[in-house]
Amino acid sequence: MGMNIMRMKGRAKMMRTIKVTGKGKIAVKPDMIRLYVNKEELRRSTEDTELLKDLFEKLGFQRKDLKTVYFNVDTEYESYQDRDKSWKRRFKGYKYNHHMKIEFAADNKRLGQVLYALAHSSLRPEFSIEYTVADVEKCKNELLHKAIEDSIQKAQVLTTAANVKLGEIQAIDYSWGEIDFVTKPLNEMRLMECTECEMSAPGAYDIDIEADDINVTDTATVIWEIA
Repeated sequence: MGMNIMRMKGRAKMMRTIKVTGKGKIAVKPDMIRLYVNKEELRRSTEDTELLKDLFEKLGFQRKDLKTVYFNVDTEYESYQDRDKSWKRRFKGYKYNHHMKIEFAADNKRLGQVLYALAHSSLRPEFSIEYTVADVEKCKNELLHKAIEDSIQKAQVLTTAANVKLGEIQAIDYSWGEIDFVTKPLNEMRLMECTECEMSAPGAYDIDIEADDINVTDTATVIWEIA
């Protein structure tokens, strides 16, 4: 922990300041499931998307709840040998990659229903699951509050040791960057691998997942006048 004393020019006099960076740490219990569904096929994507929306609608979701994260279309070619024995390429079709997500409250029972429905549909998509928090802004504010508190405590220790007193705050520097409140208890896999899960009820898998707390840190820098 260091002490950085600066002199800032004012209109009438030089101002002595101290700059201290505080670190905030919080552990948040996840309360939301974010399910990513990925389809990569050599046919039209609209058909699969509508089937997925139908599936989620039957599970009590709104069709608009299934949102596109990424969409890409590439041309596909195949090699073939011509009559003259030369190798050539011909157009095979369009290959699309559609990455979608849907979010719902963390509930193992509902997760089991969703995974069962996807595994027994004709789509068999790849999927991955993240656990996150519903009120991200509340968590960010708590994190910032703790970072400022840590900065104040450090500044008080430093100024006491230096036999000076803290004056008014001159500036606060905070990045406001994007913080990812996410934990991933499951790796990406195909839903067909879930067909061996135990059945808890008709149309549902017996899922038992207790996601770890999400641990995040961030910093804030405060500049005080030294009185």
